[in-house]
Amino acid sequence: MIAHLMWIWLVSSLVMVVTWAWCWRINNAGYVDVVWAMLMAIAALYIGLVGDGAPLPRGLVAMFGSVWGARLCLHLLLRVLHEPEDGRYRNLRAHWQGDQFKFFLFFQSQSLFVVLFSVPLLAAASNQFHGFNQWTIAAIAVWFSSLLGESIADRQLARFRENPENRGTTCRTGLWAWSRHPNYFFEWLHWFAYVLLAIGSPWQGIAWLGPVMMLLFLYRVTGIPYSEAQALRSRGDDYARYQRQVSAFFPWPPTAQRNTP
Repeated sequence: MIAHLMWIWLVSSLVMVVTWAWCWRINNAGYVDVVWAMLMAIAALYIGLVGDGAPLPRGLVAMFGSVWGARLCLHLLLRVLHEPEDGRYRNLRAHWQGDQFKFFLFFQSQSLFVVLFSVPLLAAASNQFHGFNQWTIAAIAVWFSSLLGESIADRQLARFRENPENRGTTCRTGLWAWSRHPNYFFEWLHWFAYVLLAIGSPWQGIAWLGPVMMLLFLYRVTGIPYSEAQALRSRGDDYARYQRQVSAFFPWPPTAQRNTP
């Protein structure tokens, strides 16, 4: 497992060096998210190929991770190509006063995150169970549901942002009426597919690293805190009202208290 993770880190680190240089040249750091999703898709294919488990769990890991990563990569690429640099990175650039060494370290940290989130995939791909069982079926159901939910959330937000009349306001339609970050919620849910797929694997315990670390990152590190700080800077009172009215993460109907202006 260590050897596989070292190869994943080496390739990811080199790719992130090239990505950092390109982003420095075009003055847009948003491509780091695109490349991270691409690297996760590649890591899933690699792990499915080299994992020491049975063909079925290895094949499912390759399919789960590559389809999820490719969809996210394409979604983010279309956004980066057609929109200015994400406000989070513009704010980071201002905070770091354009220090490219700090951006270089930031990009390299993303390669380490690829390694970290490859661990649950390796745990699932080491499962020796050859046939379908209830855990396999549950894993497929969770993966499909999370992929569908994240796709719907991303499309609803994209459709809202395409309307010029919505500029400066907050999306409150569809899944976004029940959660301020439904895309993050389904992103987190996706990692339980590997937990279920790893049941029976000698490494099944470390498969929990996926949902645990993803929840930590989304809630406390790179997800919600940065996104909401940027939303408050750009949308002010409108987003502050949205925060009071709608659940931060888990989809839930707005309560009477949250509906209070």
